[in-house]
Amino acid sequence: MTTSQDEPAVRSAYDEVADTYADHFRSTEPELPVELAVVGHFASLLPGERRVLDAGCGAGRMMPVLAGHGCRVEGVDLSPEMVRRSHLDHAEYPAQVASIADLPFPDGCFDGVFSWYSTIHAPDAELPSALREMRRVLRPGGFLLVAFQCGEGVRDVSESYRRRGHDIVLHRWNRTSDDMVHALATAGLEVVARLERAAAGHEREAQAVVIARA
Repeated sequence: MTTSQDEPAVRSAYDEVADTYADHFRSTEPELPVELAVVGHFASLLPGERRVLDAGCGAGRMMPVLAGHGCRVEGVDLSPEMVRRSHLDHAEYPAQVASIADLPFPDGCFDGVFSWYSTIHAPDAELPSALREMRRVLRPGGFLLVAFQCGEGVRDVSESYRRRGHDIVLHRWNRTSDDMVHALATAGLEVVARLERAAAGHEREAQAVVIARA
């Protein structure tokens, strides 16, 4: 499948489905214990004050998880409607509208960047710039966590939303763990941990998490 997808299209899609998404995934319902353990491991690695950017925070459901591990967390998301839900559901954590490819922060201001399935809608040609931007806001010795569906090719993920009454078009880019490790290295990050697991019963594809150090 050959396709492209720009940020305005992704923003429009998530603005449309924000309430449906936020109401369906209130907390960590999709995650398995092993993934939550990796989040805890990521937090344990962080230097300094554990200031963490949830880059692509959506409706904010993972920010309380990070805070529970002692992180001082704030979020950005491309979708204004997702950020509205984050303010509504998780008002104690700052969140603002921004692209992960153009973050409104100075260089080296975070101990960690948490990218929980936020790169999956970026075409392959745009992934390197997003990773470089997340690397830019990391302090030396800080860590980036990236979670994603593991595999190859492009998937049309619109149908699950259409069944809930949303007429959108949304594509997802699957990547192998090796591909992500190579992309992170190219962005100036050293991989220190990686998890790849088979699809669970509620999933169609394998899942992966990679942690890398600046």
